[in-house]
Amino acid sequence: MAEKIRDYPKLASQILEIVGGEQNIHNATHCATRLRLVLKETPAGAKEKVADLPGVITVIENSGQFQVVIGAHVSEVYDALLATTSLSAEDSDDQPKASIMNRVIATMSAVFAPFIYVLAAAGFIQGILILVRLAWPGFEGSGTDQVFSLISWAPFTFLPIFIAITAAQHFKVNIFVAVFCCAALVSPDVATLAEHVADGDRVDFLGFALSSTTYTSTVLPPLILVWVLSYLEHFLNRHIRGVAASIFVPFLCALIMVPLTLLTLGPLSAAGADAIANGYNWLVDIFPPLAAAIIGGFWQVFVIFGVHWGITPVILSNFDQYGSDSFQAFQTAAVLGQVGAAFGVFLKSPVKSLRGVAGSATITGIFGITEPAIYGVTLRLKKPFICGCVGGALGAITVALFGSRYYVYAGLPGALTIMNAHSAENSMSLIGEVVGCLVAFAGSALLVYIVGFNDDAASPAEPAAEEESEGLSAEAEQAALAAYETAVASTPAATRLVSPLAGRPLPLAEVPDPVFAQGGLGEGFAVEPEAADGTGRVIAPFDGTVVTVLPSKHAIGLRSDDGLDVLIHVGLDTVAMKGEPFTLHVEKKQRIARGDLLLEFDAAAITAAGYSTITPVVLTNSADLGGVIPRLSQHVDAGEELGAVLPAPTPTQS
Repeated sequence: MAEKIRDYPKLASQILEIVGGEQNIHNATHCATRLRLVLKETPAGAKEKVADLPGVITVIENSGQFQVVIGAHVSEVYDALLATTSLSAEDSDDQPKASIMNRVIATMSAVFAPFIYVLAAAGFIQGILILVRLAWPGFEGSGTDQVFSLISWAPFTFLPIFIAITAAQHFKVNIFVAVFCCAALVSPDVATLAEHVADGDRVDFLGFALSSTTYTSTVLPPLILVWVLSYLEHFLNRHIRGVAASIFVPFLCALIMVPLTLLTLGPLSAAGADAIANGYNWLVDIFPPLAAAIIGGFWQVFVIFGVHWGITPVILSNFDQYGSDSFQAFQTAAVLGQVGAAFGVFLKSPVKSLRGVAGSATITGIFGITEPAIYGVTLRLKKPFICGCVGGALGAITVALFGSRYYVYAGLPGALTIMNAHSAENSMSLIGEVVGCLVAFAGSALLVYIVGFNDDAASPAEPAAEEESEGLSAEAEQAALAAYETAVASTPAATRLVSPLAGRPLPLAEVPDPVFAQGGLGEGFAVEPEAADGTGRVIAPFDGTVVTVLPSKHAIGLRSDDGLDVLIHVGLDTVAMKGEPFTLHVEKKQRIARGDLLLEFDAAAITAAGYSTITPVVLTNSADLGGVIPRLSQHVDAGEELGAVLPAPTPTQS
C-alpha cells in the first residue's frame, strides 16, 4: 500500500524479516524508486507480504531481482537496511558468480565498446585515403597524405592508452595511474629497447633479460596490466593512508606494474593472443571455405549472445603480426547478409510500419551497425535471420575463394569498409570482397523474398492498427490542444510544466511498466525520444533544486521552488546499464534554473541493449496536488509545454 512513511528503519527491518533475513540476501542495491534485492531463494508469500507493508507501492520479481517499489524515499530505506546489517553497496562474496567465459566476454565488452567508434572512424579515414591514392597517384607520400595517415593510425598506435581508460573504469582503478603505467608501455624508448633485443643484443633489467615484445597496438598486455593493477592498488590503498597515499600509491604502482609487465605479463599475454590468432589462421590456411562459412554464417549469432568482443584481440594480433586479416573480410559478408535480409523484408512486406523499420535498419546496417536489423527485423521474424546467416556464409565462402583479406582495420565492418580489402600486392583481394559482399547482400534478400516469413504484423488487420500507432492526426491534435487550453484556462492556479526533453508525448498510462502506468509513483507524463540513434538531452523544467541523483545516472529527482517534486526517469529498467550511456551535469543539492542541462544519454546504446528510452516524468508528491492534465501532441521540444499540474483542492472544493 502506498502510504507515507517516516520510520525507514522499521520498514527496512520488516522487509528484511519477510525475505528471510540477511543470510538470504546475496546483494542489495537501489535505483530511483526500487529497492533491488538478489535473494538466495524467495520465501513463500514474501512478494504479497512485502507489497502489503505501509510505504511499499508494489513488488516486482524480474531478472533475478526481488524489486520492492518504494518511490522517492527508497534511498532512506536502503541506507537503513545497510545500517542494520553487514550488507554493503558492493556485491557480497557469496553471490553467484558468472562463469569465467561470461566474465571475460563482459570485460571485453566493457573495455572495447566505449571507443569502438573511434577505431571505426580511424579505419574509415584509412579507407578514404585508399580511394584518394587510387584516383590521384601523386597524392601518396605528400605532406597532406602523411598528416591524414598519422591521424588514422593514432588510435591503433596508442591503443593501450584507450584500454587503460576503459579497463580502469571497469576494474575500478584510478584512471590516471592506469594511463601512467600503460603510457610507459608505448613509450618510444620501449620500442627502441625491443629493437635491440630483436637484433640479438641482451638488455637487462635488474639482471632479468627483457623480451623483444612491443606494445603499440596491443590488447592483452595493457588489459592484464590494469586487471592486476586493480588488486595492487586496492591493497596499497588499504595500507597507506592520508596524504601519503596520493603520492606513494601511484609511485609504487608504476614501479611494480611496468617492470612486471615488461618482464612477464606482456610477453606471456602477447604470446597467448598470437597463439590464438595462429590457430585461427591455421584453419584459414588449411581449408579457407570452412573458416569462412563458420564466420560468415555464425558471426551474427555470436553478436546476439554477446561473445563477439572476445575476437578483437585475435583480429588486432593478425594486423600486428601480418599486416592483414581474413576474419574481418569474412565478418563483412556476415554483416551484409543480415542487412540484405532486412532489405528483403523491406521488399516483401506489405505492412507499412514493418517496411519502415526494415528500410531504416538497412540504411543503418550499411554503416556496420546491425543491431537494428537483427533485433528489430530479422531475429523477430526468425526466417529472415536464418536467410541472412545462409547468405553471409555464401558470401564469406566467395571471399575466401578469392583469397581476400583486410589490410586496414575496420572498427565496424560493413559496406563502407569494403575498400579496406585493397592491396597493391593482392590485386584480387578487393574484387573478391566486392563480389562476396554482393553475394551475401543480394543472396540474403533473394532468399527472404522466396522463403517469406510469418509475422502477425503482416496480417490484414495490421494497417488499421498501424495508422493508430502513428499518433494523432492533424485534426485530432488541434482538437486535443484546444481541449487542453480550455481545461487549463478554467483553473487559473494551474502550473504549466515544460518538457525536460524532446520527443513524442505519451499518457503515463501507456508506459510499458506497470509501476509507472498505474500511477504507483504518482501522476505525471511521459516522453518517447524520437532520435533513437542520437544523444538525448534532459533539461531542468523549472527553477529549483536537485534532490536526488542516482549512482546509475539514469534518474534525477527535482524540487521546484513552488513545491513540485518531479522524478525524471530516462528509459525503463536502464538502472541495469550502470550509468554507461548517461552523462550527468548536475549533482545533489545543486540549484538549477529552467533550461539548465541536467544530463545527456546515448539513445542508441540504450536501444541496442534492449531497453526502452521512454522517459516518465512523474510528480512524486501528486497525492498532495489536484491532478495533472497532459498536453497531447505529435511532438514536444525540450522546454515546450508538456502539461499542467492542478493545485490541491481547498476544503470548500472537496
